[in-house]
Amino acid sequence: MSQKHPVIAVTGSSGAGTSTVKRSFEYIFERAHIKPVVIEGDSFHRYDRKAMKAAMQAAEAEGNFSFSHFGPEANLFDRIEELFQTYGETGQGQKRYYLHSDEEAEFHNQRMGTSLGPGEFTPWEDIEPDTDLMFYEGLHGLAAHGDVDVSRHVDLGIGVVPIVNLEWIQKIFRDNEERGYTAEAIVDTILRRMPDYVKYITPQFSRTHINFQRVPTVDTSNPFIARDIPTADESLVVIRFSDPKRFGVDFPYLLNMLHDSFMSRPNTLVVPGGKMGLAMEIVLAPIIHDILDRRG
Repeated sequence: MSQKHPVIAVTGSSGAGTSTVKRSFEYIFERAHIKPVVIEGDSFHRYDRKAMKAAMQAAEAEGNFSFSHFGPEANLFDRIEELFQTYGETGQGQKRYYLHSDEEAEFHNQRMGTSLGPGEFTPWEDIEPDTDLMFYEGLHGLAAHGDVDVSRHVDLGIGVVPIVNLEWIQKIFRDNEERGYTAEAIVDTILRRMPDYVKYITPQFSRTHINFQRVPTVDTSNPFIARDIPTADESLVVIRFSDPKRFGVDFPYLLNMLHDSFMSRPNTLVVPGGKMGLAMEIVLAPIIHDILDRRG
């Protein structure tokens, strides 16, 4: 970890809601005039879209039906660790982008003079100079496998962890409405990813400094037949601090600022789901300022 060049990592699986956390951080950065270098977790996949399909087919031909984007075989864990370590030591490093859409492809093609399409990676490039901190959002911000341990280079690790039924509901709706996948195909993806989810995604939430877990207050017992996603007002958010003293968490202040919140354990705050964004900003802003104040 680095005091001079801090690394913040937000980790959560597909459909977990890490984008909500990303927006909260963007608000904090903008208000405090913080210049981050933003790293997208998808950019560290090992394969582009076409190659990933081929790799999955090859794995299935060998009897491996759980090959997924969640596991180390489909990702560059070592490159994530190398980037975090290099940035922490020097404020430098390299990144690239995974192109999700035609719009992203057009933007980066104009910027870099390339002719890439959706599902491909941009070339590796040096990160912009003179940034205040690194902000990673994706699947593996605190991943560990073999000799690789990304988490040891993270100054602030945030987990976004809805209960698994809610996560599945969100993924089913998103992939159906935004990507046109059938419910059957989405369920197949969920089942294929499950072994890697258990081995490589959930252990990260024991390495985080703060977890935000959204818990619905309506019945989600069968996520595969749910007709809608529980709303924020139909949820609670459980915020767990691994070490409140380390980050100077002021629970009386938080309870006063977040109406209808309460503490369920000495290190755990529960807030109404509709206040999730507000809670993130109130909790995280002073921690980020403290991390930056400690820079050498």
